[in-house]
Amino acid sequence: MELTRRSLEFGPINLFGTTINPTIHWYGVIIVLAIIVGTSLAAWLAKKDDEDPEIVWNGVVWVVILAVIGARLWSVLFPAGNAGQGVTWNLDYITDLRDGPLAIWSGGLSIFGAIFGGLLGVGLYARRHKLRLLPWADRVAIAMPLGQAIGRWGNFVNQELYGRPSNLPWAIKIDYPLPPYADETHFHPLFLYESLWSLALFVLLLYLWRKRRQQFQLGDFLLMYVMGYSLGRFLLEFIRVEIPKVGSVNASQIITALMFFGALIIFLARRRTEYFVAEHHTPFGQEQPPTKKKPITKSSSTRKPPPKPATKR
Repeated sequence: MELTRRSLEFGPINLFGTTINPTIHWYGVIIVLAIIVGTSLAAWLAKKDDEDPEIVWNGVVWVVILAVIGARLWSVLFPAGNAGQGVTWNLDYITDLRDGPLAIWSGGLSIFGAIFGGLLGVGLYARRHKLRLLPWADRVAIAMPLGQAIGRWGNFVNQELYGRPSNLPWAIKIDYPLPPYADETHFHPLFLYESLWSLALFVLLLYLWRKRRQQFQLGDFLLMYVMGYSLGRFLLEFIRVEIPKVGSVNASQIITALMFFGALIIFLARRRTEYFVAEHHTPFGQEQPPTKKKPITKSSSTRKPPPKPATKR
């Protein structure tokens, strides 16, 4: 047995003539913990609205699968740093189970792809089971930053997602930094900054959900999550060392800027115009009232006039 910063390895074990080394990677343990905590919170929020929390646990499979696919696909299309240089897209590369796009275990998962893929999973599951999408999307949006705050510590054990060199007291030591910073030893703990930002965003959204949610329309918490995360990520990109670029442009900052302003425009338009209008959330802990259909009444213009009394001639 060997215990390291990144994993716990058992073995070697001889199994039917084959030597294996079962390994528990701390990154995977932390991600699983983040999923469990986030799902538990979303289930609790659903229960407070008199919804079946089993819907959350059944739907998490859809969300996780599509989130992982989206995270890997985004990382392959927009690789960080020099990861995408010298890559030739051919059959040999696609089927390479060591460094190819299918090799999820070799690293390269993007939070942007995970967010889009996860939300797509929520939408597909809600549609398949005929659920109201916006209330469920709001619950997921509140739980998501808490899961992200936990999951970012997986970057700590892997010594990744760090910022520029720093002499601050909380700077972290990186054993094998990128070549441009080979002479440096301590760097900004970018993973920690994003973890704390996500935690603060979660606290804010949960407070508004519990104390002020009747003031918000269905879907507002999803929009606020998108705005909050995008703003934090845009600012942190200024000190990141592994930057995913399209040409000479920071792709992450372009994406986060578009996400922020897109969500902000929709959020404001729902209050200033009649577009994107939805019903408001009920106070916390109260059952969501069923949607009442307005009775269909005939207008006076289409109502038939009463018959005229018969007259004798």
